[in-house]
Amino acid sequence: MGFDRRAFLGTTAATGAAVAWAGASGVPAAAADRPVPVKGPGPRTYAFTVMGTTDLHGNVFNWDYFTDREFDDKAHNDVGLAKISTLVEQVRAEKGRRNTLLIDAGDTIQGTQLSYYYAKVDPITARRGPVHPMAQAMNAIGYDAAALGNHEFNYGIPVLRKFEEQCDFPLLGANALDARTLRPAFAPYSMHCLRTPHGRDVKVAVLGLTNPGIALWDKANVQGRMTFPGLEEQAAKYVPKLRSMGADVVIVSAHSGSSGTSSYGDQLPYVENAAALVAERVPGIDAILVGHAHTEIAEYRVRNEATGKEVVLSEPLKWGQRLTLFDFELVWARGRWSVSTVAARVLNSNTVPEDPKITGLLSDEHRKVVAYVNQVIGTSTQAMSAAEGPVKDVPIIDLINHVQAETVRAALAGTEWAGLPVVSQASCFSRTAAIPAGRVTIRDAAGLYPFENTLEARLLTGAQLKDYLEYSARYYVRTAPGEVVDPAKLTNAEGIPDYNYDAVYGFTYDVDVARPVGSRIVGLSFEGKPVDPAGRFVLAVNNYRASGGGNFPHVPQARQLWADSDEIRNTIIQWVKAKGTVDPAGFASVSWRLTREGVPVF
Repeated sequence: MGFDRRAFLGTTAATGAAVAWAGASGVPAAAADRPVPVKGPGPRTYAFTVMGTTDLHGNVFNWDYFTDREFDDKAHNDVGLAKISTLVEQVRAEKGRRNTLLIDAGDTIQGTQLSYYYAKVDPITARRGPVHPMAQAMNAIGYDAAALGNHEFNYGIPVLRKFEEQCDFPLLGANALDARTLRPAFAPYSMHCLRTPHGRDVKVAVLGLTNPGIALWDKANVQGRMTFPGLEEQAAKYVPKLRSMGADVVIVSAHSGSSGTSSYGDQLPYVENAAALVAERVPGIDAILVGHAHTEIAEYRVRNEATGKEVVLSEPLKWGQRLTLFDFELVWARGRWSVSTVAARVLNSNTVPEDPKITGLLSDEHRKVVAYVNQVIGTSTQAMSAAEGPVKDVPIIDLINHVQAETVRAALAGTEWAGLPVVSQASCFSRTAAIPAGRVTIRDAAGLYPFENTLEARLLTGAQLKDYLEYSARYYVRTAPGEVVDPAKLTNAEGIPDYNYDAVYGFTYDVDVARPVGSRIVGLSFEGKPVDPAGRFVLAVNNYRASGGGNFPHVPQARQLWADSDEIRNTIIQWVKAKGTVDPAGFASVSWRLTREGVPVF
């Protein structure tokens, strides 16, 4: 597990040479690819661009494997590396390939059925196994470096190491350390030399930082093997070192959001979303490519408290929907290059077609996965739909909850928590989700859960769970008794999305929509008895909610009893496979309903 410095230095040198001499193998470079001298008596300057992606999550094609059609959303975004490749080639044609770098900020090998297939179904770790599609695509596009994301560890360290071996670029993680030696388990940084028309190359250092939350989220895979100190701590260690090595420009690729918040409370002493703190507190950084938060930040400037210098941050939208461009201008003075200006912007991948070089390269892999998701894994005794899920307790949502509760009970068997009652939360993630009567495919089962959430078990009291439900019930528009109810206008109060309305399976209760927010949960009971406010319950909960998503009370601070690294949608698939037949009679019941003064709304 120890980091091989000699191997790292060799990799770094090779990377730098590749950047410095791209296109110089005896074939004349295109005019646009040559550094152009500045004419006249003015200062010697040089401009280059660093392109960045993040949170690709296994997206190569502009394809949704769960709907079996081209990806689309309300904003008509596109996804995938094939689109990114087209944007990259356009930028290289404009700037000159020698004057560009391409980096990534992590979460690469998990998230789609394409990435799942090559981790679990036809694993890259098998003897004579395949090359991971993300490695193939990123190699073909010509990435120069990528930071590790937390989801890189979801399938275990052997899968990650094999992926690392298959990449033609380094995977960086200055704060991913061998637990025994405390030496870097991955290359902390890479150094890249860009040729200029003025004699001296520009040395660009890329420092990779990953998320400390890996220690919690993938505890089963990393405990005793790796440790993950804070981003600020490791940046403060490496940035001066990179400057002393002659780096003219220092870029951080950080799998860490910019908000300064943490989803795991005091369970770890390190900040989860620390990118802005790194910019503010660690001198010597020019720009930070931000990841992890799945938000779009075209340009965000943070003033360093020690130097007063502005550090430019940018986060491109997830899944290859955007490409960040950091445009650098340097000036030669006093025998060295220094950064004069940095600006950031994002390009939208829905403005370009997919690169046929990438789609052609991976067409066989794509076809295999399309065939895989359309495999029949079982049958259903009846059709189930999520269309009424926001206003009624429907069997298809009960299915999600039943699988989650059953999985948590099995995980806690034999532990001190085995005797506690298990309840489960789920939302109507998609009103179009459906299970047909008859044959059920992987795609049908996975479509119930379009997000890449994983499952946790948290310890809460009856009183805390009632607070949780009261908070959830804000979702409904207050409607007086006797007032005509329009289901289309009853939900999404104050813009609350469907995925932030949770039903809790295992309890029975009414939601009185005539009452004010905070006093809507009526008759909360468990197994026919009123819920004891002091009673202890295990909540089967997705990691988004457990980490503070939706700002639900109590759960982020609650004790974590267990956590899974596999996605809930894959757990549902495996459950259907194991059962063979999906019969709502075995799990569905009307355990909650909407009322007004005790009278059912529907």
